[in-house]
Amino acid sequence: MDQQSEVREFLRTRRARITPDQAGIIGGGRRRVPGLRREEVAFLAGVSVDYYARLERGNLAGVSDEVLSAIATVLRLDDAEVTYLHDLARAAQPQPVARRKKPQRDNTIRPSLQHFLDSITGSAVWIGNERMDFIAGNALGRAVYAPVMDDPSSRGGNNALFAFLSPAARNFYVDWEKGADDMVASLRLLAGRNPRDKGLSDLIGELITRSDEFARRWSSHNVRFHRSGLKRLRHPLVGDLELSYDAMQLADSPGWTLFAFTAEPGSASDDRLRLLGSLTAERPAVSAKAVHRPDLMDRTSLLSTVLPLLFECSSGFEVSAFCPAVVRDNALVTTSSSRSASRPATAT
Repeated sequence: MDQQSEVREFLRTRRARITPDQAGIIGGGRRRVPGLRREEVAFLAGVSVDYYARLERGNLAGVSDEVLSAIATVLRLDDAEVTYLHDLARAAQPQPVARRKKPQRDNTIRPSLQHFLDSITGSAVWIGNERMDFIAGNALGRAVYAPVMDDPSSRGGNNALFAFLSPAARNFYVDWEKGADDMVASLRLLAGRNPRDKGLSDLIGELITRSDEFARRWSSHNVRFHRSGLKRLRHPLVGDLELSYDAMQLADSPGWTLFAFTAEPGSASDDRLRLLGSLTAERPAVSAKAVHRPDLMDRTSLLSTVLPLLFECSSGFEVSAFCPAVVRDNALVTTSSSRSASRPATAT
């Protein structure tokens, strides 16, 4: 990412979205371009026109925090945009006052951290890095994220590659358009913070080259924090999930973020998340007679047989009441409106 070009386009696009009325300028005459003029921004920020013009040409060397704050106020920058502007200015200094601890390059997770993840059973949690790679998760987190990790486009779990290069992404992410906007804005914010991160730059370059959707969003120069929100997923095993998420930075692993996904207690998504956990939990081998299929000797084969029956249901989510078949204790249980019959596993 060319730093001067980035500064120039970021300031220009932020200036273009502020109208004279929003800035408290009465009148203003006819304008050839939308937004404020450079001289208006300079006047409102308390700097000379030449000085602001130099900044907007991409030269932030030597600019003070006070001037940046004044410009941010005039351009009505939000918290993420203010952070981004200061990151761009910091990167323009020949000798930064304080060096940030470099993001962790080794994706090997500490055993104690993995044990912590494994101890969380009621929520889906996983850790990602600044390039949006999946690092580690608990059992439920891996189950929720499995469609991303298993997709060849993701190269083992890169969410950005999956979102923009896999045809399956638009089905998995119910609100794909909004999620794509947020993802690109988050990547740009991270790129401003770490302009010399080759891995991040390579990822962005590949996505710009291979995805028109990504390139179009990248050209808007929007930035956004990715701290909390609502995610709607269409999971191939349990259907639609509506999950709230919170993101937490791991201080001892710079560049790593812990994401925790939870469903509203008692909701359909809560039921489905619990079902996903039970379907993907480690279980002993299943006896063939449990489902009268000699080839179904493990959990994966059992699921492939039972799940099509489960998702023929169109009402409610009490599967034992509405579905023709459910799995209980490694056995196929058939139900109807008047009776239910089970075929428990028998030893051979």
